[in-house]
Amino acid sequence: MTTTLADQLRALPDEALGALLRLRPDLVVPVPTDIGALAARAQSRVSVARALDGLDRFTLQVLDAVRLARTADEGTTSVESVLALAAVPAQGVDAATARAALDRLRARFIVYGPETTLRLVDAVDEVCSPYPAGLGRPAADLDSRTAALVADPARLRRTVLAAPQPARAVLDRLAAGPPVGSPATGAAVGWLLDNGLLVTITDGAFSVDADAVELPREVGLLLRRDTGALGPLHPRPPVPVPAGREPKAVDSAGAGQAMEVIRHVEALAEALAAEPAPVLRSGGIGVRELRRLAKAAGLDDAPAALLIEVGYAAGLLGPADVPGAGGRAGGDSQILPTTGYDVWRVLPLSARWEQLARGWLGMPRQAGLVGQRDDRDRPIAVLSTEVGRGSAPAARRAALGVLADLAPGAAPTAGEVLDLLAWEAPRRGRGRESAYRDALAEAAQLGVTGLGALTSFGRVLLAETAPDRTSTVEEDPLGVRSTVGSPADLPAVARALDGLLPAPVDHLLVQADLTVVVPGPPEPALAAELDAVAEPESAGGASVYRVTPASVRRALDAGYSADDLHALFGRRSRTPVPQALRYLVDDTARKHGGLRAGPAGSYLRSDDEALLTQALADRRLTVLALRRLAPTVLVTPHQAGRLLATLREAGYAPVPEDASGAAVLSRPKVRRAPLRTPDRGADPLAAPALTQPRVLGIVEQLRRGDAAARAARRAPATMRTAGGRNGERLTTVQAHTQALAVLQQAVRDRSQVWVGYVDAHGGTTSRLLRPVSIGGGYLRAEDDRTETLHTFALHRITAAVVEE
Repeated sequence: MTTTLADQLRALPDEALGALLRLRPDLVVPVPTDIGALAARAQSRVSVARALDGLDRFTLQVLDAVRLARTADEGTTSVESVLALAAVPAQGVDAATARAALDRLRARFIVYGPETTLRLVDAVDEVCSPYPAGLGRPAADLDSRTAALVADPARLRRTVLAAPQPARAVLDRLAAGPPVGSPATGAAVGWLLDNGLLVTITDGAFSVDADAVELPREVGLLLRRDTGALGPLHPRPPVPVPAGREPKAVDSAGAGQAMEVIRHVEALAEALAAEPAPVLRSGGIGVRELRRLAKAAGLDDAPAALLIEVGYAAGLLGPADVPGAGGRAGGDSQILPTTGYDVWRVLPLSARWEQLARGWLGMPRQAGLVGQRDDRDRPIAVLSTEVGRGSAPAARRAALGVLADLAPGAAPTAGEVLDLLAWEAPRRGRGRESAYRDALAEAAQLGVTGLGALTSFGRVLLAETAPDRTSTVEEDPLGVRSTVGSPADLPAVARALDGLLPAPVDHLLVQADLTVVVPGPPEPALAAELDAVAEPESAGGASVYRVTPASVRRALDAGYSADDLHALFGRRSRTPVPQALRYLVDDTARKHGGLRAGPAGSYLRSDDEALLTQALADRRLTVLALRRLAPTVLVTPHQAGRLLATLREAGYAPVPEDASGAAVLSRPKVRRAPLRTPDRGADPLAAPALTQPRVLGIVEQLRRGDAAARAARRAPATMRTAGGRNGERLTTVQAHTQALAVLQQAVRDRSQVWVGYVDAHGGTTSRLLRPVSIGGGYLRAEDDRTETLHTFALHRITAAVVEE
């Protein structure tokens, strides 16, 4: 009968050993040398704690049953004893349910042993509560007087029944767990101490309070006679939430929110492009800058902070050095759009949302912390290091996983989700409640959920980004394909969303009041044209823009001519172009370029002398210190950029020109941060996913290592001591000649010999080999165990002993 964990692991078939590695992948990081090392790692505190973190509440209760039922001397227990504690029909738990939970513990080798006997891994007691099932230690370990009391069951029952009502209330509370209380004051506690039902803790091993009291295990079991030794059992998760929403309505709500997210992220990026946000010296963006950006995007501070964090994680926003010496007062760098943002803007809406959603799901940061106070009572800034949480991706996956396990359309409340998580993994979820709530709120804001339920494209997102799934999207530094030729080229998540979004439109409706209505999301080319010729007024299912003299002047500055603008509106508009718009374009174009500014220190010239006279007399331009050089030329000591800006602020429409007098028309230059790879954060404690071929390879490697270890233990004593402690080899002519003779005889006899040699690292080792040939200074020998041919340099061989 196997007595150790290593022996039981060696006796497993390859399939069962591979199943253990898939359940506990941390055991092979790095791959152990042999099964003995695997068994030692499986019993370590860290590995056992990780295994327990993935167990549900009922399985942990069955583990407590194993801890309670084991004997004190041998540390073993029988399966029947465990089932007697865990199988309580009155609470809906039969033997099959309890045995299934016990099998889950066996599969992870938290408990092991033959079919009828169980042994608990020692580290369980180190990582779990010292009070299994909320019961105290046995009376024999606490106090001799109490031990004598519990040794007489009838006397113990009479003492409990005689307890006054206040004392009985204390007993009931401690019996429910945990079984310790502090401080030990009051008449009720005094009565219990005097009668031996409570014991004062004196060893300090389980409490820091000198006056703490503990309820002995036997007393707790007596008080739990109605509910069972383990207390209230929870064999099943909380009642599933019924489907309360129509899946189509959920998808529609999520798709609408996805469009809003894209619009808001674009508005935030454009606000940062117009005025980059300085990075604080302590890191992140200040409160004032966050409010400015939120106002520009029409958001509150908290949603704006989330979208800035998501844009940063998706690689759309990034830091860039401040130009010029000294920088701005806020710091030495600024946050502004990256070059990847320009690529992102021309992608389809669904692909844009997918990049944001992937960035959010893998973002190792908890945006809900922005605005809270840190340990120094300072507000936590967006993009600061205080927002970083390595466990955030796992928390999002856990919260969304609960929704994915429910029926489509199920919309549980945050409290119900927390209850389900508390049952599925109570150890892992402890202390993560705020992270789960933030994850659900963020999912709703991003459109991953709609009306409280997980959307269909949210389910695809969760499946496509699973840790054990390899996605080609991850190989793209921008997070999505840079070019999309057709809907079939879209990633799976984008395809799932694309059918729910309205089709992009390539036309607009020009109204008589110079407003432009776009009846749907504009395609990228139309959106770029609208940005150049109109001012946005409202967004949504139908966007509204307005054509103004300033927007027309901006288009003319970018290189459009009046004819180009007439052609654009005539081509794009499904309604007749109003005459007022034509007049506006012609009037603005007629004035445009009437003044010319040049780099002569600088100068201002015009063929219209009256216009120059007007500018010279304009009080708004006195800061330029203009003076007339000729009837058609004015000069100023300021640079051409300052001259152009001041003239435009005063309502003029100048254009710059080069040294030859040709007009210089160009779009305004925008700064961009360097391209950033989207954040792909993950739980730092998460173990890597293992594919089936990888598992089989690891099992084979463990078997070989174990065989090598056994072979080394079987090697003759002379062979194990053939080399020195530091790897020095035997160099005498006699020893080398003797080894060579043994090898030559083994070649003739085709027999096995133990060969000792010095490896590449200077260490000595030995192997059982079957020599094949000797020549050219090398020995060629076959390892029968692995059926592999090896080559050894003769000068590295230290000894050779015939296998007996």
